Amino acid sequence: MNFDAVATESETLEPQTIVAIGDGAAAWIPQPVRRTAHRLTPVDPETLRSGAPAGAATAALRDEIVRFKIRLANSEGVRSSASYLIQKMYGWRGYSVSPVAPDRRPITIVASNTERALATISIGFDSRQKLLVDALYGSEVDRLRARGARLCECTRLAVDRNEHSREVLAMMFHIAYISARRFAKCTDLLIEVNPRHVRFYRAMLGFEAIGGERTCPRVNAPAVLLRLDLAHCERQIARYGGHRALAATVRSLYPLAFSAAEEDGICGRLRELG
Repeated sequence: MNFDAVATESETLEPQTIVAIGDGAAAWIPQPVRRTAHRLTPVDPETLRSGAPAGAATAALRDEIVRFKIRLANSEGVRSSASYLIQKMYGWRGYSVSPVAPDRRPITIVASNTERALATISIGFDSRQKLLVDALYGSEVDRLRARGARLCECTRLAVDRNEHSREVLAMMFHIAYISARRFAKCTDLLIEVNPRHVRFYRAMLGFEAIGGERTCPRVNAPAVLLRLDLAHCERQIARYGGHRALAATVRSLYPLAFSAAEEDGICGRLRELG
């Protein structure tokens, strides 16, 4: 990946953008400009380490080379696009889903191109209200709590199938991991998935099944409870993240995740977005 520092002279991003993915999977992270607008700046490891201002060069990033952007769903427009995708991917199977709520818990992120939403995922954190997975798997989740686990869950995961689906899913999952591990200090990630997807999550991300098949009343569909040790996830990202060439030979999504330098840049962006 080319890490030459290049500042965009003309493009202003939506304020909720976390990262934009350009040709060749270059990750462009918005940097604040005059406190009112955001410009696309590619990740420069030296800039991240030194804290120096990014964007020394003059070449501009054109709209046509931004393949997709990943944004927080903190505006009505982004929430609507996420809700539409969820309805599209779940509704055709007859599953019941509700729209994305306008609150900040759970955190919802959306990947989209200029035409449509490509993927969405929500990350919820354990609290006095517990987790959504408690409704079906309360005893399994309580056993994890009894062991001292700090829990979070992924819900409302929907990915529009296309040639970039795995890349988009890997990057979305990496941002969910950042929120859960680096900010909330979680140890375990839980997710309810359809039984036919269990093999994929095991092989591609390292999940394990900890709850048997039951019917989830929220969507009126069969579900299995999976758990991911976030320490394992951390090791896999450290080993494979950013090494995209390995995606052709390693049966894993982790080579399609962000590099360590990109992860640091995304952490800074998430802190800015609050």
